[in-house]
Amino acid sequence: MLISIRNKNPDQRQIIEIANLFKSGALVIVPTDTVYAASCILSNPKSVENLASLLNKKIKKVNFSIICKDLSSLSKYSLQVSNQVFKLMKQVLPGPFTFILKANSNVPKIFRESKKTIGIRVPDCEILQKIVEELGEPIVVTSINSEDEITEYYTDPFEIEDIFHNKVDCVIDGGIGGNIPSTIIDFTSNIPLIVRQGKGKI
Repeated sequence: MLISIRNKNPDQRQIIEIANLFKSGALVIVPTDTVYAASCILSNPKSVENLASLLNKKIKKVNFSIICKDLSSLSKYSLQVSNQVFKLMKQVLPGPFTFILKANSNVPKIFRESKKTIGIRVPDCEILQKIVEELGEPIVVTSINSEDEITEYYTDPFEIEDIFHNKVDCVIDGGIGGNIPSTIIDFTSNIPLIVRQGKGKI
């Protein structure tokens, strides 16, 4: 199933429809402010397992992130960060960054069994912000890589739907996606480490 939706001022009826899909345990491919990503709701362990299976990987081998609605949600899923880190996040979010933080007990056990950290995103994407707001909890995301030697990520939602229509429950068409992933910054030690330089610049 393909749902085409406006990036700006998305239709609330469509947002509710998509949120209900997530609540049912569906796998949904979504646009972000960087690349298209496969996703599911955070609170459904079976859906998270299915998301890993989609990539033919075990959960501990997948680089999952969670998408939160805003910066205030970060403290719910991570241990306390320093004032310096918080100020940096406030400056650049929402935006194309993934922050690796120490996970707290609110992060489902299925994640914490393999890692003590969690990647958290607050993307500059109104569609995702509205979906997460409607759900009342984060969604889990992982980027979907293209097999093309030139283009690393799938960018055309119609091509994505053609490839994944029998593997996921829905593809959200938010327009042509990007081909540069988020910048990943690890804040789990005293010195911040840029793990991957992507779209976001600091």
